[in-house]
Amino acid sequence: MMGTTPPGAANEQQAAAWVRGMFGGIAGKYDLLNHVLSFNMDRRWRRRLVQRVSEIVPAREARILDLCCGTGDVAIELEKFRGAPVLAADFCHPMLTTAAGKFEREHLRSGLFEADGLTLPLADGSLDAITIAFGFRNFVNYRRGLEEMRRVLKPGGITAILEFSQPKNVPFARLYDWFSAVLLPRIGGLVSGSRQAYSYLPESIRKFPNAEQLTTRMREAGFANVECELMTFGTVALHIGWK
Repeated sequence: MMGTTPPGAANEQQAAAWVRGMFGGIAGKYDLLNHVLSFNMDRRWRRRLVQRVSEIVPAREARILDLCCGTGDVAIELEKFRGAPVLAADFCHPMLTTAAGKFEREHLRSGLFEADGLTLPLADGSLDAITIAFGFRNFVNYRRGLEEMRRVLKPGGITAILEFSQPKNVPFARLYDWFSAVLLPRIGGLVSGSRQAYSYLPESIRKFPNAEQLTTRMREAGFANVECELMTFGTVALHIGWK
């Protein structure tokens, strides 16, 4: 599998258009549903991402990009935690509009721009770090996405990918599968108005490479010293790789 495979998409262009439209349709309810459906654990997962990246790249002048920033939560956490602005990019305009409103209300200086993670409008070796939270599995080509992130990093720079994974504990995995297949689409569909979006999202998690497989893919794309931290019984993994 090269990347995400939404329903009805026959090629990468159609898949990207479907994903962009899907996220655009749920942008207004995205934050609420993230908190509700994760039992507020999404805040803790993102906070761990911010803390870990800030430990590795402590300099306030470091250039950091939050890719697939969505409504901007990671970028907001990064600026507040580090006391310095970052860059934030997404290819879904309604998500960026929501993020811009949050940045304005928080009086933040981080810069937003619209861009596809497979073709970033950035020079080679221009960033110290890239974060991407729960967006990587929606790439239509995982290998190309990893290579593009590596291209724009400086030597010694890092990519930190926070993404869902598959728990290994069998009883918990069964409960997790039931929640994802039955409850999540119903609750997500009822609140957002898009049952299709919240059927696609858990299905995209099921199809996505597990933590070990993603570690291998990052190494194959040229990242070194790839490390993986599992959270919440293995449902979420934080991968960090160095250029």
